[in-house]
Formats: sequence, C-alpha cells, structure tokens
Amino acid sequence: MLISVVLSFRNEEETIPELVRRLHNSLSPLGFDYELIFVNDSSTDRSLSVLNLLKAGDNAIKIINTSRRFGSTPCVMAGMEYSSGDAVIYMDTDLQDPPELIPELVKKWAEGADVVYTTRLKRDGEGRFKMWLTKRAYRVIKLLSDIDLPVDSGDFKLLDRRVVNELLRLREKDPYMRGLVSWVGFKQAQVFYNREKRFAGKTHYPLFGLGPMRAFVSGLTSFSTAPLSLSLIIGFLVSSGAFFFLVDIVIEKFMGRNLPGWSAIMATMLFLGGTELFTIGILGIYIGRIYNENKRRPNYIIESTSGFEEARAGKRRYRVYGRAGRAAVRN
Repeated sequence: MLISVVLSFRNEEETIPELVRRLHNSLSPLGFDYELIFVNDSSTDRSLSVLNLLKAGDNAIKIINTSRRFGSTPCVMAGMEYSSGDAVIYMDTDLQDPPELIPELVKKWAEGADVVYTTRLKRDGEGRFKMWLTKRAYRVIKLLSDIDLPVDSGDFKLLDRRVVNELLRLREKDPYMRGLVSWVGFKQAQVFYNREKRFAGKTHYPLFGLGPMRAFVSGLTSFSTAPLSLSLIIGFLVSSGAFFFLVDIVIEKFMGRNLPGWSAIMATMLFLGGTELFTIGILGIYIGRIYNENKRRPNYIIESTSGFEEARAGKRRYRVYGRAGRAAVRN
C-alpha cells in the first residue's frame, strides 16, 4: 500500500528542506510506503538544486521538471499522472498547510471516504481585508455554482486512486481543481484546521495580483452560466429603462415642455456603452474558454523526471486497488 504526496512548487528553496522533514515526520509513523512527488514549475532560484541534494539520500523523493512555467494546477495534474499511490495527497509547498494533518486525512480515507478535503477555520499571517474578500469570493462562487462547492477549502486534499483516475480523464483547459474534485462526486469527508503563515519567502498570490482574479473567474465560469444570465437580465432592464425614457420624452414633447438634452443624452450613452462592454466581456470569457478547449493543447509538458522507476511520459495510469489499500490501513 502506497501513499503519494504531490507538491507543485516554484522558487521555494528556503521552504523545501523543512517541508521534507515535516512530511517524513508525519508519514513515517503511519507504517506504509509513500512517495514525495515534487513538480518543479520552472523555478528560477536554487529550489531544484536543494531538492536534488535531499534526493541523493532519500529514495522517497521524486522530481518532475516542466519545460516552462505552466502554473500550479497543471503541475498538480502532472504529479497525479506520475503518481502510483492507492491514495494521493496534494498540497502547497509553502507550509501554510501543515503536513501534521496528513495522518487525520489518511484516517478518514481508511474509514471509507474517497475524498478528504480540508476547511480552514482561520488563516495566520493574512490581512483582515484579504480574508474578508476571500470569504466573499468563495461564497459568490458557491452561490452561483451548479454544484455544491465547499467554502474556505483550498488545495490540500486526499483523493482515492479511483477519484484521481476520473480527474485525469477530464483533460480540461484551465481546470478549477477545487470544483472538479466536488464535481466528480464519490464519498467526501471534511477535516477542519488552522492555516499557518508562510514559512519563508513571499506569497505568489498577492491580493491585487492576477492569480486571485484568475482563480475567481475560473471558479465562477467553470461550473455556472449565471454570469451569462446576469448579462441577459441587465440588458433587459437597461432596454426597458431606455424604452420608458423614450416614451417619457415623447409625452413631454407633446406637452410642450423643453427638456435639456445634452447631459441626459451623454449620461444615457455612457451608461448603455458601459453595459454593453460589461456583457460583451462576460461573453468573451466564455468564448475564450471554448477557444482554449478546442485548441487541444496539453496542460503541461514534461522536460525531465528523476526518481521514477519507469518512464511514464504520455501514459495515463489507471489503478483501481484503492479500496484494498484502504482496508489494509484499517486492519
């Protein structure tokens, strides 16, 4: 029975040694085999060198290098594709998600859960405004989504092998992993925890950076057509308002009243123009997603691997003995 831990990273040279130490301390007492799959998202610091030094005396460490920077989620998918475990745990490498929680995830899995997701009770080292905005974003996505999405749950999960196999079959472009894990279904369990502050370095997702905005748009449009319906409703309301405004102008003209026109016309034109741009923008997002899906480009390209016993490039591995491994944990 094997547990795979998938860790996507970029420029985490200060964090990796402590991360590996804490992962070993958390996994070793469990009494079964495990592998630590590090997916290097084209780091520009000494992260890879540090990892190679650790790997020299550690057979559990395996490394995947992408050909360029593809982003966290594609790297997680690459790690899943190369994994061999009955269960796969994926998490960030900044140590905000504590490895010490892994035994509890495995316990829930052993009790029969196919997906064990974590929910943050609080987040240390984060500003109040960022936390407020993040919570609102999660709730907007949940409110508008066609499926039931857990709030305050990030990328720290345990997945049974059959769940991993289903995720690998999807091959979506711009995949919203937090939603896809809920979409595939199966029996899901929840674990609560307090998220720690970053161990070292600076966050890769600043509040006003592109990362959080892209994640919000991806979550909003991956599982909902509500924005399209919203644009239709806004268009209807604006058109109705414009019609009644036109009726009012005609009535006022027949009554002989002189209406000042320039400011009203300009305000109306600006309002209508802004509304048109808003709705076109929403349509553009969905059309862009369709365009990316139709191009059929791979989500990632592997430049090299290290530590794997067999070449797996371009091969999806479907293993179905997750239940047997789970029974072994219980026994």
